[in-house]
Amino acid sequence: MKFADFWYVVALSNQLKPNKVISRKILGEWLAIFRGVDGKPVALQDRCIHRNSRLSKGKVCQGKIQCPYHGWEYDNTGKVVTVPSEGDNFCQSKMRKSQSYQTLEQDDYVYVRLSPNPSEDFTPFKMPFYQQPGWETVKVINRFQNNVTNCAENFIDIPHTASVHPGIFRKSTQQQLEMTVERHNGKVFAEYRNETTNLGWFSKFLNQKGEQIRHIDSFHMPNVTSDEYDISPNRRLFITSQCIPETENSTLVYTYVTYNYGIWNKLAKPLVHWTTQHIIGQDIEALKIQWQVIEKYGTQFANTPADTIHIFVESIRHGIAAGKDPRQLPDKSVEVKFWV
Repeated sequence: MKFADFWYVVALSNQLKPNKVISRKILGEWLAIFRGVDGKPVALQDRCIHRNSRLSKGKVCQGKIQCPYHGWEYDNTGKVVTVPSEGDNFCQSKMRKSQSYQTLEQDDYVYVRLSPNPSEDFTPFKMPFYQQPGWETVKVINRFQNNVTNCAENFIDIPHTASVHPGIFRKSTQQQLEMTVERHNGKVFAEYRNETTNLGWFSKFLNQKGEQIRHIDSFHMPNVTSDEYDISPNRRLFITSQCIPETENSTLVYTYVTYNYGIWNKLAKPLVHWTTQHIIGQDIEALKIQWQVIEKYGTQFANTPADTIHIFVESIRHGIAAGKDPRQLPDKSVEVKFWV
C-alpha cells in the first residue's frame, strides 16, 4: 500500500468548467485538470513532452488541451493529436503521449488517483447527507503550510480550541471531558462525553437547554477527518476535511460543512461560512508556526493522554509511508480524561 493508491480531490465540480484548465499538485506531481469532449474530468501530467512547457498555462478547446509554447494538442487520454509545425505530415504515434491519470466525480468533487495499478480499488470518502432534504452545506478551500498528518491531527484536536479559537469555538473553563479513542481497520474514532455548552456562540441558540452533546471525531486513511456533533434534538453538524498532500510542507484542504439546524438553516449559512473560515484561518497560522519549529528542531512531540488520538493517526500514516497496510495494526481502545 502507498499514498498514490488513494483518490485525492483536485477541484470542486463547479470549478472545472468547460474549456478551463486547473493546475494542481498531488504528492509532488504536477497535474493539468480539465474536462474532455465528453464532459468528464481529465488529469494529465502538467508537462508538454515536446519542449517541457506547462500544459496548465495553455488553453482547452473542444475537450483538447493545447500547449502554450508550440501549440501541441493532447486529447483526454494524453495522446498528441495536433502538431502545428508538421502540418499535413502529422501522424499520430504511440510514443507521443503524456502521462494520464484516473479521475472520477463524486459528491460535487473531482478526484484523481496517481497509481495506475493500486494495491486495492479504494473509493473516496462519501460526504455525509449529500443533497439530503433538510441539510445545508458550506464548502471552503484553504492551503496550509504543514503536512497532512499535522493538519489531520489539528482538525480532530479538542484541547487547542480553547487557546486558538477562544470564544468562537470554545473557551477555557477547565471542564473535565471523557474520551474513548479507538483504532480499527485503518480508522480512528474518538467519542467524547460531558460536553454541554462550551461550543462557542452557536451553542447559545442551538442548545439552549444545555443538554449533553454527542460528539465523535474520526480519521479515515489516508487523509480524511470527520467531526460529528449532535448538539440537541434535530440539530446536527458534520465537518469533513480532505487533506490533499501537495508537497511535504503544503497541504490543500477541502472542508465540507453540512448541518441541519431546522428553521435556522438558510439564515445561519452566511454565519456558518464566516465562522468556518475564521476558525480555519486561525488554524492556518498555528500550523504555520508549528511547521517552522519542526523545520528547525525536528518532529519531537511530548504527548499527554489527550494526544492518544494523534498517536493512533500517526501509526496509520506511518504504516502507509512504509508500504504497509495499517488495517493490519492491532485494534486498540483507550479511555481518557482531560480538561478544556
